[in-house]
Amino acid sequence: MKRIIQHSITLPAPPDRLFDIYLDPVMHGAIAGGPVTISPAVGSVFLAFDGMLSGKTIAVIPKKHIVQLWRGKHWKPEDRDSILVLTFLPDGADGKIELTHLDVPDYDFDDVNKGWTEYYWKPWKAYLEKELQKQGKRAA
Repeated sequence: MKRIIQHSITLPAPPDRLFDIYLDPVMHGAIAGGPVTISPAVGSVFLAFDGMLSGKTIAVIPKKHIVQLWRGKHWKPEDRDSILVLTFLPDGADGKIELTHLDVPDYDFDDVNKGWTEYYWKPWKAYLEKELQKQGKRAA
């Protein structure tokens, strides 16, 4: 049976802003720490972490859901693309992202699971807190 990565993270921004940040190459790149190719257009290519991650956006419900195919550069040719589903929800004044990541190869499952926290959630929270500090809205 395939294991499923599931995360739920609340970040200090409304859900529509989180949605926009994820699909904006400049802001997404600021979070990821390097250039990112991404677009809200269905069928568009996704590249991040110097090509270590690649994929395609396969469905978008504006301000609510993003579905992408993902694969690691080091995955075996016979490995299926994984499926990433992001759902953006309100959580008080903040926004919540619910992530479901399917079909990650077993040999990379733990690293991908940890990678979401290390390479996305922590830097994304720091990015937003810095933005809020500049606006004088919240202390870190």
